[in-house]
Amino acid sequence: MPPPSGDRIDRAILTVLQRDGRIANIDLAEEISLSPSACLRRVKALEAGGIIEGYRAEISRAEAGLGLTAFIGVRVDSHSRATADEIERALTAIPAVVACYLVTGSDDYLVEIAARDMADYEDVLLDQVRRWWRHTAPSPSAPC
Repeated sequence: MPPPSGDRIDRAILTVLQRDGRIANIDLAEEISLSPSACLRRVKALEAGGIIEGYRAEISRAEAGLGLTAFIGVRVDSHSRATADEIERALTAIPAVVACYLVTGSDDYLVEIAARDMADYEDVLLDQVRRWWRHTAPSPSAPC
């Protein structure tokens, strides 16, 4: 989603790059009706300004053998910055953890897991997440 700031051309560049981050500069320039050199300058400025943070490959989890996505809610007693940093470090060190979000509501964190199947998810939950929970987590209250 293009940011509200920036001019029409920057927004057009961002819209196209979100759809196809690998588009050649010459094709991008043509699509937004700009010269290739001016287009490249704009893209470089968006990168330098931090609007474009990077380019990533989107992986098909199903094709990669990770057909199950699950979410785990985590609650903690301590809500300090140090606790948050430690929890995020510990959880994201587990290979099956795709993302860890700090949220509001009944849970403090929402942890996204990518697993092959339900048996693999169970192994991740019991052998890695719960092990971390018992031995590493600072003052957890109870995992979901």
